[in-house]
Amino acid sequence: MRKIIHVDMDCFYAAIEMRDNPTLKEIPIAVGGNASRRGVICTANYPARRFGVRSAMSTATALKLCPHLKVLPGRMALYKETSAKIRQIFARYTDLIEPLSLDEAYLDVL
Repeated sequence: MRKIIHVDMDCFYAAIEMRDNPTLKEIPIAVGGNASRRGVICTANYPARRFGVRSAMSTATALKLCPHLKVLPGRMALYKETSAKIRQIFARYTDLIEPLSLDEAYLDVL
């Protein structure tokens, strides 16, 4: 019988930002675009989610819900690099990896 594992890394971009700057762990943060340029939130950490901040929400709306939200610009090269390192860990367990995005994959572990 085949065993398929679905891996979905929660608030991936925000988690990387908090890993690299631990002072961000307890404050509401989001990774997204600038509100003055009609930006959108890519992800938010749990302190921000408690205020109702969600992915795909306009940054302007997120700032209305959480005025002290720290909105960070995305660092896509870093997120891609981190994702590649995580896939190397997956490869220790199976060659059958189906990536869906930087933070999500299916692993067929037979």
